[in-house]
Amino acid sequence: MIDASGARPVDRARLRHRALPLAVLGCWLVWATLAWWTAPRSVDAADLERDLAAGRVVTLARAAGWEDRGPWGRRPEPRYAQHGSTVVWARPDGQFRYAYVPAPVPQGGSVEDATDPGPVTDPGPATEPGPGQEADPLADPRARAAVTRHGDSLADTLADAAALLALTIGVGWLLMLVAGPPPVAGSRWYWFWIGLLPYALGVLAWAWRERWRAEAPVTGTRGSGWRGFGGLVVGGILVSMAVAVLGIMLGGYVVPGG
Repeated sequence: MIDASGARPVDRARLRHRALPLAVLGCWLVWATLAWWTAPRSVDAADLERDLAAGRVVTLARAAGWEDRGPWGRRPEPRYAQHGSTVVWARPDGQFRYAYVPAPVPQGGSVEDATDPGPVTDPGPATEPGPGQEADPLADPRARAAVTRHGDSLADTLADAAALLALTIGVGWLLMLVAGPPPVAGSRWYWFWIGLLPYALGVLAWAWRERWRAEAPVTGTRGSGWRGFGGLVVGGILVSMAVAVLGIMLGGYVVPGG
């Protein structure tokens, strides 16, 4: 008769090592899906007209571009501006779209793009577009409800959920890195820098190497903090280039921001 009592602790430890990276991967897949779906997509002004005609505009505002710098899980936020040249709207399916539509110049003067603290809730009286200018979509009667809408749309809710999930992944990984067992393939500083790679690719690499393959022997030199910092710089450049190339090949809808 085989005594399996000695093997049970090993099996449980191995199960924990397997369950953790799978949990990280599952959370990452949910985050990636939500972040991809709610990522702002650049379209033409004709798409805005079609969405207005079909009633697919939930919120509508002008902005002076997007504030999308920061950690990999940060939600892109419009830089709201009353006379910004970017029109941002949310759709009922939970997606954000934006188009370049210059604001009409009021008669007898020019307009400066002054950044506002939030979206314009009342577009005010309609401004007649000048010669060669497009009509202001915010003054369209079909957009009135979207311009004056208060509260979050489905797109806002999904984007907030993605940001919260990204924060959970990041904080959980950092706690496991600091309080967990010493890493095998590199120092804690090495994995700290690698974990800052875009799209949490470094977190996935840590979960795969330090949890899924923790028993595998180290080949070569153990990674140091400086090596991890160099990997962050080089890896960040390579990831940005890959996203740009994929955006050219597949288009802005498949690869938003590429």
